[in-house]
Amino acid sequence: MDIKKLKEQFFNLYGKGDCKIYFAPGRVNLIGEHVDYNGGRVFPCALSYGTYLIVREREDDSIFFASENFEYKIRITTDQILRGNDEWVKYPMGVIDQFQQKGVRAKGMELLFAGNIPNGAGLSSSASVELVMAVAFNELTQLNLNQVELVKMSQRAENEFVGVNCGIMDQFAIGMGVKNHALALNCDTLEYDLVPLDMDGYKLVIGNTNKQRGLADSKYNERRSECDQAVELLRKEKEINFLCELTESEFENLKHLIGDETLLKRAKHVVSEHGRVTKAVLCLIDKDMVRFGQFMNASHDSLRDDYEVTGVELDTMVEEARKIDGVLGSRMTGAGFGGCTVSLVKEEVVDSFIKTVGENYKNKVGLDADFYVAEIGDGARRLE
Repeated sequence: MDIKKLKEQFFNLYGKGDCKIYFAPGRVNLIGEHVDYNGGRVFPCALSYGTYLIVREREDDSIFFASENFEYKIRITTDQILRGNDEWVKYPMGVIDQFQQKGVRAKGMELLFAGNIPNGAGLSSSASVELVMAVAFNELTQLNLNQVELVKMSQRAENEFVGVNCGIMDQFAIGMGVKNHALALNCDTLEYDLVPLDMDGYKLVIGNTNKQRGLADSKYNERRSECDQAVELLRKEKEINFLCELTESEFENLKHLIGDETLLKRAKHVVSEHGRVTKAVLCLIDKDMVRFGQFMNASHDSLRDDYEVTGVELDTMVEEARKIDGVLGSRMTGAGFGGCTVSLVKEEVVDSFIKTVGENYKNKVGLDADFYVAEIGDGARRLE
């Protein structure tokens, strides 16, 4: 991102003057999909690209929202943070609403957002917008909340204001990320371990299917409801709050309680995926990249067959990736229904991987794919 050019755009919109710049990354989840809201352990990392925010306070009560990524702009007053706006501004508005619920009066502000995360790709552009707003507003109001509290507020903004019943993984990875590390995060307790990402001659390559998806109108909330229903059925014999409280062997002994075939498949994915996370983290620590790749493959297959959140675009890209010599594993990442894959690719074949998978994907699906070699960065922060 060209910060100098972005500042010029800000000055063109709002006039010259002092301003502050903030950044929040996107995230990719290496393994552990759809377990965060089921009380489980996930393994995400923050990316080096994300959302930039330039902000300047005003003396009056006007808040101006503008973005380099969307044409929609709006001016509101500080008492107009209301639900109902379905444009991109609902994400930063939801965060301001969270501060107001803490008794913090909104300030007049001039805001310019700019992101280099592909929107709707499943790399958490919305959570990135939420965290960059939270970090900026926390500093502007001198409330001095810690980063974990800002993470929680950003999740609540998405749940309560936007209306997507997401777990905390995206916001946590974006808020707490550390360069060249992944976070082995327990989403129930928020305890986490930083795991160095020494890929030992391999690269993580993100493939964007360019099949757009939006969480709020996808089946995301439906999947969460199905998991809750499965928990209620299992509670007849074991007192649990989340599916991830069960080991795979415990689930085998209790699964007869779930009479509905669809609910059974949803629960099976969650419990098995949770088991894969623990094993995959250990593989990465031991630099057993071959086995790590095998767990990535098993994760995608479970998301495809049992959780049913992939679709032809994601499945095709994964299938084409797995055909390439030097690829140890490939899976969808994010909520699914379009979005991105992540593949573990031998460093020397990355260029040919991108070329071949891109061509084969285009021939089969008719869409142009985009690829990014993942660089793992730090979490949300102010830029000097």
